Amino acid sequence: MKAIKIHGSSSSSFRFLSKLIFIIITITFITYIFRSFSSTNVADFTIESSPNNNLTQNIIRPSSIPTNVTEIICKKKTKKKTTQLDHLVFAIASSSKVWTRRQNYIKLWWKPDKMKGYVWLDEHIKNQTSDHSLLPTLKISSNTSEFKDQYNNDESAVRIARVVSETFRLGYNDDDDVRWFVMGDDDTFLVTDNLIRVLRKYDHNQFYYIGGSSETHLQNIIFGYNTAFGGGGFAISYPLAKALAEMQDICMKRYNNLFTSDHRIQACMAEIGVPLTREVGFHQVDVLGNVYGILAAHPVAPLVSLHHLDLVQPIFPNVTQLGSLKILKLAMELDSAGLAQQSICYDTTRNWTISVSWGYTVQIQRGIISARMMEMPVRTFFNWYKSNEQNEFSFNTRSFVKNSCQTPFVHMFSHGRYNSSTNQTFTKYEKFPNEKTRCKWRMANPDRITEAHVTKKRDPHLWDNKAPRRNCCRVLPSEQQHILVVDVGGCRPGEIVERNALA
Repeated sequence: MKAIKIHGSSSSSFRFLSKLIFIIITITFITYIFRSFSSTNVADFTIESSPNNNLTQNIIRPSSIPTNVTEIICKKKTKKKTTQLDHLVFAIASSSKVWTRRQNYIKLWWKPDKMKGYVWLDEHIKNQTSDHSLLPTLKISSNTSEFKDQYNNDESAVRIARVVSETFRLGYNDDDDVRWFVMGDDDTFLVTDNLIRVLRKYDHNQFYYIGGSSETHLQNIIFGYNTAFGGGGFAISYPLAKALAEMQDICMKRYNNLFTSDHRIQACMAEIGVPLTREVGFHQVDVLGNVYGILAAHPVAPLVSLHHLDLVQPIFPNVTQLGSLKILKLAMELDSAGLAQQSICYDTTRNWTISVSWGYTVQIQRGIISARMMEMPVRTFFNWYKSNEQNEFSFNTRSFVKNSCQTPFVHMFSHGRYNSSTNQTFTKYEKFPNEKTRCKWRMANPDRITEAHVTKKRDPHLWDNKAPRRNCCRVLPSEQQHILVVDVGGCRPGEIVERNALA
């Protein structure tokens, strides 16, 4: 009996253990099936309707199996691509009086096959040029007589303030894949590649109002540092443009005492609760005279726009403003990300300070001048009210050097080329004649340099998710004494400007 009890106990234990193993295996199998099913995207299957259209007889089968029956395919959601040019809609303000002349500025940067947008005029143009296909579509602004305007009898401020909303009301919606509406004037020159680089930093699904302030301090005091000056261009995200279009007409009637279109737009933005996101690459150019100092020491940010081109001197000497922009466009097409980006280095053999504004100018000055000074624009310009005082500007500036020995020797960009096999650009800068000055310093005379040659690797990702930093430059040996050779590129580990000077 004792042996039988032991045997019976062993049998019971064996049966219990078998059941436990079976339960564990079953649970594991069910869990595996559930996880596999939940991880399977519905887009991996095709729902096929049976011929009798009985929904209860619909069959789900792998979509890889071919069928002649009508299929309803659920496509996988693809990852949203980064912002591109076709995600933008441009709204350009102009008038019939100046459009014939100013359209030439737009032609320089407009890409008809890649861009969409409109030029808003006050009335039809009688003699439109035959090359209208090279320009945005012309539109006539709607009647604004219902808006009382305290300052403008022709209601131009109201009309221009509404161009973004009028563009939105043409029927753009989420299905059009529009992310940004960009406002500009007919005398605005845009570097569209850099505009895209700036906008990629921001989530277009949020409320964003992106642009720049005026260079003249008093202008910002009058119209507000929170105002994007439209001539320099500004960008409004799609949801914000929608919100603005829904309330702007009512809002504008509350601000008929404001003088400019930009001021009125900002007032409506304030009611929506959206501040200006400032980007220093948008240039209103509220200055007079020569903007050389600004472009020779551009902020460490992509150059996005230039405005008021009819009111300042040509940015390149001895050519018209339109001719100047054509020259700048040559550099822009070589390397738009690096356009007008400043690099500072020293020729320690000859004791010179070198400043390169890539694609625009190279300056050579005697002696070692600190980077802190070199990155401040020289006041070659006046403010909007014809003053040249330091405290009249909204950014740091410096006066011309008083010591004639440190007068800069200026070389201007003339042409360049790109080597695709080495991904390297070569740009040439020719000496601009300057007044002869006497200098008793015992060091090499920069006046003997007639050309500056700059090599630089193209870097389209210069601004992609990176902290801003100036490129570094290095003076290279030259076989010809009248040529200065400089290489520009990203700074190497431990490379700083002053250390190079003391090497």
